[in-house]
Amino acid sequence: MQRQTILALDVGEKRIGVAVADAELRFASPLLTLANDDNVWQELEKIIEGQHSVLVVVGLPRGLDGQETAQTKYAEVFMQRIRANLGVPVRAQDETLTSVKAEEELRARGNTYEKGEVDALAATYILEDYLAEPGGDK
Repeated sequence: MQRQTILALDVGEKRIGVAVADAELRFASPLLTLANDDNVWQELEKIIEGQHSVLVVVGLPRGLDGQETAQTKYAEVFMQRIRANLGVPVRAQDETLTSVKAEEELRARGNTYEKGEVDALAATYILEDYLAEPGGDK
């Protein structure tokens, strides 16, 4: 039997950070960063199939007071497109401050880093938060 995974996406208008966790082991790690362009749907389909993903968790951005923003709507539409086009269940996960946390961690390592690395690490935090919640593996 193939190992099954859960993917997490940190969706932005330019890039999408992708993280993965084994559905049983529940250890999240950064996978890659995709350009959010005309090829993104084909790339996501390849990743979902190649990783044997049974669920996609999408980070849901909110304003600092928890309010919906234009980015919230963008992520919600993106989730609808995943459901309609890729045939895999999708869950939303609050992504508050995950990019800030990712930048702080990368800065603390003392190496130079690219924005794509921030996105993939932020997706990892989104996935860790999802898995830490009761029922976060469903």
